[in-house]
Amino acid sequence: MRQSRQAELREHMTILGAVEPASFVPWIRRHADKLGLSQDFVHTGADRIELEVAGPVELIDMLEMGCSLGPIDVWVDEIQRRIVDPADTP
Repeated sequence: MRQSRQAELREHMTILGAVEPASFVPWIRRHADKLGLSQDFVHTGADRIELEVAGPVELIDMLEMGCSLGPIDVWVDEIQRRIVDPADTP
């Protein structure tokens, strides 16, 4: 019997801290691409980056871990995640 593919989720991720979007956003894009995750940035600012990311939950977890460690010029205080209800998306 063939195993089913990992379940894919769409999550809204909010990264809080001193996040320096000029360098952190491209860094997040690169790492999400390496993990095969799609991402759409909703807000980028000096204290908060918000994005929607889609893919297997295990890979979203890996992206969260990478973002919490981040590049040297950012300081992440907190990462909040919530599952996006497919009924909420246009």
